[in-house]
Amino acid sequence: MKDKQSTGMTAGVLARDETPRSLPPSENRPTNLPRLLTGLLALIGMLVPVCSWSAPRVGTHGIRHVFVIVLENKSYADTFKADTPAPFLAKTLTGQGALLADYYAIGHNSLGNYIAMISGQPPNEDTQEDCPVFNEFVSIEEGLDSLGRAVGRGCVYPAYVKTLGDQLQRVHLTWRGYMEDMGDDPARERAACAHSAIGSPETLLEATVRDQYAVKHNPFVYFHSIIDDQASCDGHVVALRKLPDDLKSTTTTPNFAFITPNLCNDGHDSPCVDGQRGGFSSADSFLQTWVPLILKSPAFREDGLLVVTFDEAEGDSAEDSLACCGEVGMPGAKLPPGMNGPGGGRVGAVLLSPFIKPGTVSSRPYNHYSLLRTVEDVFHLPHLALATGMEVRSFGKDVFIAAAKCCERP
Repeated sequence: MKDKQSTGMTAGVLARDETPRSLPPSENRPTNLPRLLTGLLALIGMLVPVCSWSAPRVGTHGIRHVFVIVLENKSYADTFKADTPAPFLAKTLTGQGALLADYYAIGHNSLGNYIAMISGQPPNEDTQEDCPVFNEFVSIEEGLDSLGRAVGRGCVYPAYVKTLGDQLQRVHLTWRGYMEDMGDDPARERAACAHSAIGSPETLLEATVRDQYAVKHNPFVYFHSIIDDQASCDGHVVALRKLPDDLKSTTTTPNFAFITPNLCNDGHDSPCVDGQRGGFSSADSFLQTWVPLILKSPAFREDGLLVVTFDEAEGDSAEDSLACCGEVGMPGAKLPPGMNGPGGGRVGAVLLSPFIKPGTVSSRPYNHYSLLRTVEDVFHLPHLALATGMEVRSFGKDVFIAAAKCCERP
């Protein structure tokens, strides 16, 4: 959204033949009142800056680089409690940015949440089971419905179902998905755009000692719009080890970066197959390694936004009954699988940006669809699927308190 421009006031003067006849001759002469008023308004503007909030925009004085890190299977109550097992995330990073205390996942299991973050497509019966077979999506009605959803079930969406990556490419902006451990075992999967053969049982769901990449945490390979162009997919869906080089300059840093740790470092496994502790311990260590690299990068320092969240809350807790839709998908009745998912629980999210005041806490309800819509709004993109609905809102002035630094004088 573009910043609103203030409009100047112009003062008119009466024509000679419109001079009030009732005034004495001495008062018929032109005065400097308009000039005095203009000067007074300017002086007030210098002394008392007036700020009107607008969403951070792409380009000059706005967000142009978005980084998303997705961790696994932890509830808000466990992550952000007083004696948190993840102090770097729950204390250090929240002190540097904003905590979204009422941020929710949209379903179980993992894959449906990841797909929602980059496409707005809701969970279906197969994605809710993490697609044990890498099969084609089968539509029960032609094309997309009125909300932009593909109605049916399956894993690999038809080419007409678009993603955030497709949107960014269309307007000549860049993106990359960074997958930790992808290709570490070349006999298991490729080092770029790694997925199983369509129609085959999925072999990339579990960790091995050498390779803890999980395809269910790589949403990009579930769309024909991405995987059908092998060269393009190989250039966009890459191993995490490429990120440090990409961060060296703003020109090499993608406008949108989606970062997935391996099954140990995302907190999913505990203990891990290689003997590491896993859980919160490994997830917090991962953040301590990678977040400072992002925060120190030229792109982030200039116009970045970093989002750290979890795909879902593990287990069936009281919070898990919260649906994904309704007003932004917060408290409300469950909806059938395949439409909006049964709700994935309260997970929370931490945001850091030059446009966010450190220590901000928001209790306004958001979810994974809100994250997608926010990224689309930042880059002036149309809204995909459920992110089109009026009930889904992007992050607002409760988060971007320092948006555009409107009160700063040159």
